[in-house]
Amino acid sequence: MEATETADRTAGGRGRRQGYATGDARRARILNIALQEFGENGYRGTSLARIAERAELTQAGLLHHFRSKQDLLTAVLDLRDRMDGERLDLADHADGAEGALAALVDLVAHNARQPGLVQLFTVLTGEAVTTDHPAHGWAQERYRVLTTSLTTSFRNGVESGEIRPDVDPAVCARQVLAMMDGLQLQWLLEPEDVDMAAVFGDYVRGFLAQIRA
Repeated sequence: MEATETADRTAGGRGRRQGYATGDARRARILNIALQEFGENGYRGTSLARIAERAELTQAGLLHHFRSKQDLLTAVLDLRDRMDGERLDLADHADGAEGALAALVDLVAHNARQPGLVQLFTVLTGEAVTTDHPAHGWAQERYRVLTTSLTTSFRNGVESGEIRPDVDPAVCARQVLAMMDGLQLQWLLEPEDVDMAAVFGDYVRGFLAQIRA
């Protein structure tokens, strides 16, 4: 009797683990499909029914994993940030501008191999300019963090003598980010004609040459 109960408990534990693994796999599949759908159609143009169909689930089955379309979007944006290098942490390069810009060059080269993620970012950021969009807060915070971190790197470069004292760190940060975003859009529209990584690398080298002390 005791051995039977132990075997039952073991089998039950194994069944729960298998169930968790199946659930995690299904959730990951939903997220990857949603990433594609949001990237291609935006938030408003994406249908939960379409995502469920592609994931071979009913819509009720999809909502078992994600309570709403907005909940799914939040999870997709979190996934996008993790896949984008666990977020770009410019704080690692806060001692000066050159290290921070080198990190951005690496990020652009990485993004050139991730067209789906870049498309998702571009489409959702464009939509998120309206205050009622569910990604509005995410987009604002992302730009706030990037701008603040890059501004700090330029300011530290000025203070260390790496960068000319008449350079405005905040203006430099916004110029660099604007170049990144503009190149991404051109690359998405004409991927065969725009070498995003090469163009951005050339831009950064020229930019540094202009602002160095």
